[in-house]
Amino acid sequence: MTQNRTKEITQFRLLTTKKFAPFFWTQFSGAFNDNVFRNAIIILIAYKIGTKSTIDSHILVNVAAGLFILPFFLFSALAGQISDRYEKAMLIRRIKIAEIIIMAGAALAFYFNNIIALLFLLFLMGAQSTFFGPVKYSIIPQHLEHDKIVGGNALVGMGTFIAILLGTITGGVIIVERGDLLIGIILCVVAICGWLASCFIPDAPSNTPHIKLDLNPLIQTWKTIGYARKNRSVFFSVLGVSWFWFLGSAYLTQIPNFTKEVLKGDGSVVVLLLSMFSVGIGIGSLLCEKLSGKKVELGLVPLGSIGLSLFGADLFLAYDSPHVQGLMGIAGFIRTDGSIRVLCDLVLIGIFGGLYIVPLNAFIQIKTKPQIRGRVIAANNILNALFMVISALAGALLLGVANTSIPRFFLIIAVANILVAISIYSAVPEFIKRFFAWTGFNPV
Repeated sequence: MTQNRTKEITQFRLLTTKKFAPFFWTQFSGAFNDNVFRNAIIILIAYKIGTKSTIDSHILVNVAAGLFILPFFLFSALAGQISDRYEKAMLIRRIKIAEIIIMAGAALAFYFNNIIALLFLLFLMGAQSTFFGPVKYSIIPQHLEHDKIVGGNALVGMGTFIAILLGTITGGVIIVERGDLLIGIILCVVAICGWLASCFIPDAPSNTPHIKLDLNPLIQTWKTIGYARKNRSVFFSVLGVSWFWFLGSAYLTQIPNFTKEVLKGDGSVVVLLLSMFSVGIGIGSLLCEKLSGKKVELGLVPLGSIGLSLFGADLFLAYDSPHVQGLMGIAGFIRTDGSIRVLCDLVLIGIFGGLYIVPLNAFIQIKTKPQIRGRVIAANNILNALFMVISALAGALLLGVANTSIPRFFLIIAVANILVAISIYSAVPEFIKRFFAWTGFNPV
């Protein structure tokens, strides 16, 4: 019994180690700030500026999402080269200093309620996150032993989405209550705390300190994707991760207007729904180490695909808009038919999303040579960005131009997930083989 208990808490013990804890809190603070900032802007558009603007709020919300993601597409190739060339702890500290400067500007923009400045700073925050991404995921296998990599990724996944949860609540509640000055203070304080945590991250020396930086974004982007394509299984894992972020971006971006227009809920209900989604991904991420036996288990990925489509499609069926005057708070929403089903769907989408994404991230890290790991992760970020920009465009076109309902949009992406899964698992049968081996089912 004692031995089993020790195994169960192994991944949490990483939070007490010098090699992992400072890094964890550094990335946690960054994810928190991203989501305070981004969610505050989205709710500001959906509930305040969007009602006064001549531009459709659907389009404004998706423009905001696209602006945050666009730098990942533009600058990831350079970020990957820098990650492979320089010592990573030093890079993280400099990236966190840039975050402090950006958040100081955001504080002013929120105070003066300047949406143009906020959108520009959202783009800069995306650029800062772009340079953090390759360092973030390439430092994990450099600091952790092989049997702790899944646990480390699970904690990062859990921490990221708890940060999303807390950032979503913070940004949503404060902007609804018109706390523009308070949001700016929080953003600046958290950015400073993240930099302080980064000062304790142990050195992670470069494996290729002599590579020459290529500043041509088009040529280097193609070369960077080429590094990922050298290993077929890694490349299709990258595509799988990118598709996950297409889905995640679609849900996170559309939930505010879904809440307002379909559920007839106010900003507090937006926070509740986003919280359920984030909690689900945190739970799914933590389950990965237990279900995989502390190894990278690709068999969990098809299981995640099944759940993502099943419960994504159920969102289309779960709720009929009530005939109410005005927007409901949480108590009113909970009393309506179908509300609990919507919440359960979002939690389960999150859980299966966690089971899907953690093994893929860990697999990419361990199957990539250390000398090119930063660039392969940069390739992952480039494709992630491309898929998320496509997600934003799809949302803007289907919802803002074609007037597709949001529940039907959720159904469309759930069906698309089935088609993507079939394509990936047909190209790399290892996923399905591992799924059958993990479940103990022999189809032959």
